[in-house]
Amino acid sequence: QVQLVESGGGSVQAGGSLRLSCTASFDTVSSACMTWFRRAPNKGREGVAAIYNIGGNTFYTDSVKGRFTISQDNAKSTVNTVYLQMRDLQFEDAGMYYCALYFGRCPRQLWLGSIYNYWGEGTQVTVSS
Repeated sequence: QVQLVESGGGSVQAGGSLRLSCTASFDTVSSACMTWFRRAPNKGREGVAAIYNIGGNTFYTDSVKGRFTISQDNAKSTVNTVYLQMRDLQFEDAGMYYCALYFGRCPRQLWLGSIYNYWGEGTQVTVSS
């Protein structure tokens, strides 16, 4: 059983920064791709950033490249924490941010949410003027 718990959301002014965290508890150490998605009001779900837990390869959607950084702390064998450092936040970055886990290498269809095995409950990001 895997549990994903997100934290770190909040309200920030445009141009500001936030750091989100997602803690994943594994029963066994596995190869996994951990990905941040977001959903803005009246918009579909969008993949934002992903990291492969073995080797740390990272992937970003074009709109956040240069502003967001995904990283991980997997020093503990059964707990992996993934961070999403977000800088220069814009109004279009607002929404509910979800952490998702796919067992295996990050898949070719990285931003296709339906293939992910586990999801967190989400954390809200609000960007104001």
